[in-house]
Amino acid sequence: MASMMQPQIILLKEGTDTSQGRAQVVSNINACTAVADTVRTTLGPRGMDKLIHDDKGGTTISNDGATIMRLLDIVHPAAKILVDIAKSQDSEVGDGTTTVVLLAAEFLKEAKPYIEDGVHPHSLIRSYRTAGHLAIEKVKELATSIEGKSLEEKKSLLAKCAATTLSSKLIGGEKEFFASMVVDAVLAISNDDRLNLLGIKKVPGGTMRDSFLVNGVAFKKTFSYAGFEQQPKKFLSPKILLLNIELELKSEKENAEIRLSDPLQYQSIIDAEWNIIYDKLDKCVKSGARIVLSRLAIGDLATQYFADRDIFCAGRVTEEDLQRVAAATGGTVQTSVNNVIDEVLGSCEVFEERQVGNERFNIFSGCPSGQTATIVLRGGADQFIEEAERSLHDAIMIVRRTLKNSTIVPGGGAIDMEISKYLRHHARSIAGKSQFFVNSFAKALEVIPRQLCDNAGFDATDVLNKLRQKHSSGEGANYGVDINTGGIADSFANFVWEPAVVKINAINAATEVACLILSVDETVKNPKSESAQGDAAASAMAGRGGAAMRGRGGRGMRRR
Repeated sequence: MASMMQPQIILLKEGTDTSQGRAQVVSNINACTAVADTVRTTLGPRGMDKLIHDDKGGTTISNDGATIMRLLDIVHPAAKILVDIAKSQDSEVGDGTTTVVLLAAEFLKEAKPYIEDGVHPHSLIRSYRTAGHLAIEKVKELATSIEGKSLEEKKSLLAKCAATTLSSKLIGGEKEFFASMVVDAVLAISNDDRLNLLGIKKVPGGTMRDSFLVNGVAFKKTFSYAGFEQQPKKFLSPKILLLNIELELKSEKENAEIRLSDPLQYQSIIDAEWNIIYDKLDKCVKSGARIVLSRLAIGDLATQYFADRDIFCAGRVTEEDLQRVAAATGGTVQTSVNNVIDEVLGSCEVFEERQVGNERFNIFSGCPSGQTATIVLRGGADQFIEEAERSLHDAIMIVRRTLKNSTIVPGGGAIDMEISKYLRHHARSIAGKSQFFVNSFAKALEVIPRQLCDNAGFDATDVLNKLRQKHSSGEGANYGVDINTGGIADSFANFVWEPAVVKINAINAATEVACLILSVDETVKNPKSESAQGDAAASAMAGRGGAAMRGRGGRGMRRR
């Protein structure tokens, strides 16, 4: 009786939402599965696209896992972790974002029955970590190196990897055309890690085949003043001056006070302003530069001055484009026109202004350092070009990773089936409950070939049975789903390749996330802070409303 009368101990604020125990783990697993179901149908060459409409009226059409996850605006705290791994996969390797989300959700789905049966989550976590480590080691063992090949062979191999990535994208119909373009672009920036040296410019109109690669820099014609059309639009081996200053006549109106004793002195002040701008322009001309680019404005006076001397100029060039011109031409951006020496001037073989669709582009080609490239993308709708840009970004990242890591594995679900077979075989040597958990991990890996079949409209059970039989024979390690026929085929022989780093990263990240979500058994949510802000806003509105009502009432009384 005394124990019943003891007061309740309150640790958390009133209104705090706490969920804990086995039900909480199952709830988190269900949330992650629901998120994965959203991107499930986008996997593979026959994957569907998603149209996402945001509150600002913008629409995005994409089948890129990271883009979809980012735009979904997920609020469930556990499911948000899947968004993070999709982003990390995108930034680390560029492709495999849908794969990593599907694998993580499938690992959790396989763990759910055990959690419901009362198995401790840490038993599962331990087994999953062991299985993940074994799977990664197996991928490294099965990977084929492309090191030591000639440049032509390497280009061909890299194009195959890029084509595999692009086959699941909206521009998959032109994957060979874009794959070779991507490989040339990545090889142009050689070993430089800065991805911003590789520009992608979008021009609506035309067809995809009208897209082209510039071995150098291309950017849209900037805002120009009168006199611009009189400037030459093509140069051979010109010197290029890059500036970060304004070449405009500016009268000192702001923060300047001038007291004159004689009105005639006013003219000398105006003359001084003109002399300053003419002095700057003279120094630009004397430097020997034929092209002058500036991040800030180049005014109408300067434009006409340069036009009279057969010099091309462009003002308000974006910071990114100016840096890429500097990297390509070997020039240095100057913040002053004093003492401009030859060493700070850039150069290129050919500069020309070319019409692309409705836009005019300034194109610098044949650059000495050659560490930049620009892809000019053409296409019908804006959404289509946006998705094409995202697809090319994935392909560029894949080619860069393959160049650095130089190991590839067969795609089309072949590597997943081989690892699954290996883990099932390994599980038989484990005593105790861990055998079941490693088996579940192995089964979860089959989600990739199964989903490839489902998305292509094939009978997944039939294809998976054929794959299991082929892989268990010991000769079919490279066999995966054949998207064209609905059967199975040697992915390696069909050039369906992907960098080993994609698969390693995906398995690693998915295993980590599955273990992290399984280890969470309590969620604490304090709604007080949210409601406090809402109450403050409501009381402020009520105060204003009351004042308004009182004001109206007062006026009414006086009228009476």
